Amino acid sequence: MMRLLIATDAWRPQINGVVRSLEYMAAEASHFGAEVTILSPDRFPSMPMPGYPEIRLALARPGPVARIVDQVKPTHVHIATEGPIGFAVRAACRRRRMAFTTSYHTRFPEYLSARAPIPQAWSYRALRWFHGEARAMMVSTASLERELEGRGFRRIRRWTRGVDTQLFRPRHERVLDSRAPIFLSVGRIAVEKNLEAFLALDLPGTKVVVGDGPARHDLQRRFPRVRFLGALTGEDLARVYASADVFVFPSLTDTFGIVLLEALASGLPIAAYPVTGPADVIGSSGCGSLCEDLREAALAALDIPQSRCRAYGETFTWRESARQFFRNIEEAHAGA
Repeated sequence: MMRLLIATDAWRPQINGVVRSLEYMAAEASHFGAEVTILSPDRFPSMPMPGYPEIRLALARPGPVARIVDQVKPTHVHIATEGPIGFAVRAACRRRRMAFTTSYHTRFPEYLSARAPIPQAWSYRALRWFHGEARAMMVSTASLERELEGRGFRRIRRWTRGVDTQLFRPRHERVLDSRAPIFLSVGRIAVEKNLEAFLALDLPGTKVVVGDGPARHDLQRRFPRVRFLGALTGEDLARVYASADVFVFPSLTDTFGIVLLEALASGLPIAAYPVTGPADVIGSSGCGSLCEDLREAALAALDIPQSRCRAYGETFTWRESARQFFRNIEEAHAGA
């Protein structure tokens, strides 16, 4: 059996695509002959991330991390994030001459430059160093793979994402009693998500935002006519999806966007910019409107049939995502 150690700096109670993806990989592991141990921030003291207190950084010192690695005795190691835990496990693997794989979830260079005067070239150089010793680096889309290859990243493998189609589905009941049409956006409320581009649109009906983050207070003050529902999960989130008419995804920096799959499975057409993530997910499916004019995209999406979106959303499964994930790890460690 594969004894896989997954090192991640993103874990509960965070609500994001990294956490959901890793949770599902652990849940599917037994189907692929694997036993998964998650090395996450809850094993260490932590401190709030500067400028983003909702996220806590693990104070993961090399010694304790190395001892955990030795205790687990993994046959395979996957490093999911480029944070304190990821760096410490990378160092432990290098000292022990252990092979490892990595994944690229977040555009840290763009996120950092949006908050501080840090040139993206510096950050990408650091990321090339971090991922450079991995047997494989997993990315979620074809366009991101091409982009990173152009930036000098190597040994890239594809790992798509899935959605729980039993939870996220069209429903007869509508829990939002707002004026139709309802344009919904779900995600972290932070500067890098470009949410203001959605909130400032002149659209009929109602704009609804689900999520939380450091920019929420300011945006809620500036856009009082928008409904901010806070962070929702499970059935509460699924019912909100099913009560909307269009899902608007204003981000220009996401590497995928699992919320896109949740919306599609709920029967929602997508309105987004034609960038990595939405362009890859929507493709030629006819389930979204991608345009540099986000208002035009949102209005055009109103004419897309719900049934088409649901049928397309059902093609994305966590089982297939896990199949790719574990196959990539096995082949990379075997030197394939």
